[in-house]
This record gives sequence, structure tokens and C-alpha cells, in this order.
Amino acid sequence: MRKRGHDPSGQPQIEPISVRIPTAVAMTGLSRSRIYELIASGEIRIAKDRRSTLIIFASLRETVRRREAAGERGD
Repeated sequence: MRKRGHDPSGQPQIEPISVRIPTAVAMTGLSRSRIYELIASGEIRIAKDRRSTLIIFASLRETVRRREAAGERGD
């Protein structure tokens, strides 16, 4: 995990390296099905640990940023 600034109490915030599918759904508002579509297309990168699918947090964040930018342009 990487540090990301500080929270209101002054404690350092820690950014995750990876998150599981349910966490990605909760964080982004995207459906579980859409998350899997983005994984299949290669837009969201993953790592597998046995049977667990871990989404690389940086790729999840970048996917949302691209969609935000596309929305601003009207794409």
C-alpha cells in the first residue's frame, strides 16, 4: 500500500494496491457484470491469488478517470 496524504485526524491515508470485486463495485458504482466486462476487455488489470480475483487499484482509478474525461467531452 502507498501513502496518500492525511485524513482529518492527521493519520496518514493508505491507498490500497488491490481490491476485491465487491469493493470495486462499492467504490465505483459500476455493476459486478460491468467490472467483469472491463476485466475481459483488459481495461481493468487484475492479479489472481488462488481463486481470488484482485483488481489493481491504479487501473480501476484510471478507468474511472477516463470515463469522467469522456463524459466531460461528451463522448
